[in-house]
Amino acid sequence: MMTPPSTAAPPARGDFHPQFIAAWLLCAVFYFVQYALRSAPGVMVPELSSAWGLDALGLSALLGMYYYTYAAFAIVAGAMLDRYGARWSIPAGIAGLAVGTLLFAWGNETEAYAGRLLQGAGSAFSFVGAVYLAAHGFPARLLATAVGATQMFGMLGGAAGQFAVSPLIHGVVTWQHFWLYAGVVVAVLAVVTFLATPKEAAKAEPQAGGGLLSMFAPYKEVLSNPQSWLCGFCAGLLFLPTTVGDMIWGVPMLQAGFGVDHANAVNRAAMVPLGWVFGAPLLGYVADRLGRRKPVLIASAVAMLGLATAMLYLPAHQAPDYLLGFLFGFASGAAMIPYSIIKEVNPDRIKGSATGAMNFLVFTLSAVAAPAAGWVLQRLSGGKVLNLSDFEAWGAFGLGGIALGLVLAFLLEETGSAVRPLPAATPVAPLPHPLPA
Repeated sequence: MMTPPSTAAPPARGDFHPQFIAAWLLCAVFYFVQYALRSAPGVMVPELSSAWGLDALGLSALLGMYYYTYAAFAIVAGAMLDRYGARWSIPAGIAGLAVGTLLFAWGNETEAYAGRLLQGAGSAFSFVGAVYLAAHGFPARLLATAVGATQMFGMLGGAAGQFAVSPLIHGVVTWQHFWLYAGVVVAVLAVVTFLATPKEAAKAEPQAGGGLLSMFAPYKEVLSNPQSWLCGFCAGLLFLPTTVGDMIWGVPMLQAGFGVDHANAVNRAAMVPLGWVFGAPLLGYVADRLGRRKPVLIASAVAMLGLATAMLYLPAHQAPDYLLGFLFGFASGAAMIPYSIIKEVNPDRIKGSATGAMNFLVFTLSAVAAPAAGWVLQRLSGGKVLNLSDFEAWGAFGLGGIALGLVLAFLLEETGSAVRPLPAATPVAPLPHPLPA
C-alpha cells in the first residue's frame, strides 16, 4: 500500500508552495474532466431524446439538473474545505462525479436523473477546490492569473466534451459505453488525488456547540457583504451564454437554425469553450499586470455583447464560421475576474467559503436558466420544429443578460494591486490532530 504524503510544512521563504501547486494541477484535471462530462450531452441530444422519449423542455430540464446540485454543493464544498482541508474534501467530490457518471450510463431515465444530480454535486468540488489550492500555493499577486489558468483547464474540457466526444459516440463506442468508461477514469482520478494532496489545517474553527452546521458559519460573513452578491450575479450572467446557450443549445441551434451539418455544428460550438482556454488566463494575467480588475471585465463584457449580436443576427454568409465563436469565448474568459474580486473583498481566512458562495450564485442562475431556456424555445416554436427565427428571438434574452452583467460590473469594487496592497500567500500550518490516513 502506498504511503500517504506527509503533512505539508509551510515554506521557509517565498510565496510558492510546491506541494499545493502539484495538488492544484490534479484538481485542475478534475475540473477538465467534469467540464467535458458537463458539455458532452450537447452532442448526443438526438440519442438522449430517443432513449428517453423527451422533448426539448424535458431534455433541457434533465440536463439542467446538474446545475441545481452544482450550485447547492458549492456551498458544501467551500465549507468542507475551510473546515477539513482539501485532502478529504476534493477526492470525495471526484468520487461523487464517478458514481453519477456510471449511473448516467445505465440507460434508464430515472438513473439518468440521479446520475446528473450526482455529477453536479461531485463537480462542485472541482473549481472551488482548485481555487482553494491555488490560493495556498501561489502568491496573491498572481491570483487572477491562477484562477484564469484553472478555468483554462475547465473550458478545454468543455471543448473536448464536444469535438472529441462526438466522433467517439458516432463511430467508436455507444453513448452508454462512453459514460461507463468515463466513470471508471474518474474513479481512478479520485484515488490518485487523495494520495497526492497534502494535509492542512482547517481555516475556520468550529463554533462551540455548533456541531456540523458550524462549518457553514463563514457564509454569514461572505453573504452579508453586498460585493459578494454583485460578484456572483455579474459572473453568472456572463457565464449563461456558455453554460446554457452554447453547451446545451449551441449544436441544435446551428443545425436547426443555420442548417449546419452535425460535425461542423459540433466543431463550431466547441470554439466558444476553446476561446475560454486562451481568454481566461490571458485576461486574468492582464488584470494582474494592470493591477486593476474592472477595466478588463467591463471591456470584455462590451466585446461579448457585440460578438453575440453578430453571431445571432448577421447573415450566415457574412459571419465567419469559427472566428466569432472563438472571440466570444475569449472575451467570456473575463467572467472569471469576479472570482478574484470576491476573494479580495472578503477575509483571507475564508477562501473556500468565498469561492463556494461565488459558485453557488453563478450556477444557481444556470440552474434556473437551463429549463427556462427550453420552455422559451418550446413556446416560440409552438411545439413545431425549431427554426432560425425562434433562436434569434430566444437569443435576445441572452443579450439582455450580458447587458445586465455589464451594468453590475460597473458597481463592483476595484480590488487590484494598483489600489490596494495584496498579501503574500498564506502558509498552511499542520493539523494539530490530523485526520487518519
